[in-house]
Amino acid sequence: MKQTMPNQAEAVQSRLDRRTMAAAGVTVLLWASAFVGIRGAAPYFSPGALALGRLLAGSAVLGVILLVRREGLPPRAAWPGILVSGVLWFGAYTVALNWGEQEVDAGTAAMVVNIGPLLIALLGGRLLGEGFPPRLLAGMAVSFGGAVVVGISMSGQGHASVTGVLLCLAAAVTYAVGVLSQKPALRHASALQVTAFGCFVGTAACLPFAGQLVSQAARAPLAATLDVVYLGVFPTAVAFTTWAYALARTTAGKMGATTYLVPVLVVLMAWAVLGEVPGWLSLLGGLLCLAGVAVSRRRAPGR
Repeated sequence: MKQTMPNQAEAVQSRLDRRTMAAAGVTVLLWASAFVGIRGAAPYFSPGALALGRLLAGSAVLGVILLVRREGLPPRAAWPGILVSGVLWFGAYTVALNWGEQEVDAGTAAMVVNIGPLLIALLGGRLLGEGFPPRLLAGMAVSFGGAVVVGISMSGQGHASVTGVLLCLAAAVTYAVGVLSQKPALRHASALQVTAFGCFVGTAACLPFAGQLVSQAARAPLAATLDVVYLGVFPTAVAFTTWAYALARTTAGKMGATTYLVPVLVVLMAWAVLGEVPGWLSLLGGLLCLAGVAVSRRRAPGR
């Protein structure tokens, strides 16, 4: 009996770990696919209009799911985190990233925005009491190095303005603060509630771009409009919900480290979907990202 109980507890924990990793995997895969969708829509939609269109589609889907599941308003204690993450992550981050990628080449954007997971680990260790596990910090250092290598390989003869770099830096900061705000909210509300109402708040924050969205959608080809809808349904509604589910069950630092898989998947998707054959430098950077994530997610002995 004494041996059975620990074994049962370990089995339950193992199932939870697998579900958390599966949810994180869905998030990373869909966020990587967003780069393809953004590339298709960006020539026809300005940064603010693209962000609002994406959030409107995501809000519509999340609203229907809330009604079907009969989940009401989040508890009062969850609202500060929802409001901050909604304005900064769903709203400001999306606009800043869309705008920044128009001002700098893809490689520079990838390198600057990937400061975000490092900020999450450092601020999470201080503000959320997650500490600074050596494996996590070592793994993130390796992954960030890989992201830099991927960024260099993508830069080519691109351009980088000071404004663009600052916008990408703002995206990284708002991403980090948004995640750190979301984590406490998940102690009081479900992943669906935190995601849905965060998306609603982000949509409201982007409403000043409604006029641009209407005029640009009227001129945009159907394929570009469908790209915006895709961005709202999958990388936003689905991926942010699976992210919140996983974030509620692990540390913000580990979840941030997991997103270093995104550059790897973007390279592979660009190869498969767009026919962009990756160079050896991209592959090397991808391997470094994978190695860093493996180190950061690995449990310390005896845990």
